[in-house]
Amino acid sequence: GLVIDGQTLNIIFQGGLEEKFLELTQYCQSVLCCRSTPLQKSMVVKLVRRKLKVMTLSIGDGANDVSMIQAADVGIGISGQEGMQAVMASDFAISRFKHLKKLLLVHGHWCYARLAKMVIYFFYKNVCYANLLFWYQFFCGFSGSTMIDYWQMIFFNLFFTSVPPLLFGALDKDVSAETLLRLPALYKNGQ
Repeated sequence: GLVIDGQTLNIIFQGGLEEKFLELTQYCQSVLCCRSTPLQKSMVVKLVRRKLKVMTLSIGDGANDVSMIQAADVGIGISGQEGMQAVMASDFAISRFKHLKKLLLVHGHWCYARLAKMVIYFFYKNVCYANLLFWYQFFCGFSGSTMIDYWQMIFFNLFFTSVPPLLFGALDKDVSAETLLRLPALYKNGQ
């Protein structure tokens, strides 16, 4: 691991040593920035996003973490002693740091699986709808007449686009939460 303080981060950013800093951090399993300003925290997140082109996640519990949370792709706020500023600026809120494991491994995996199935469903729905109209044009001699009334087309998209996502969102769980917590490697399968 690497522990770096705010003064050293200041030297890195002002001296143009970002590339060497990133090269060093890639040899570490974890990097901890302590005694750093909110601007330095957000600059580290932006540096990692820009140079390494990876998805970033920031976790904070106070007002000094807001800029870092907003700079990341995914921001998690922990409600606690320092107030609710981090929670208000975050994408997800948890009450304790120990809930992070379940948020990422269980709900993150389920979200990946649900989104993948829904993308396939939307393609299937639209292909069926377009094929219906395409083949009807052969039947009517390409006159441009529609086979379905306007209100029926609205209800088609309303029912076939809103009901399945609600059902998938509430009911679809490809693997149980206990299994996902026991086998963290399953998270990679979703990606």
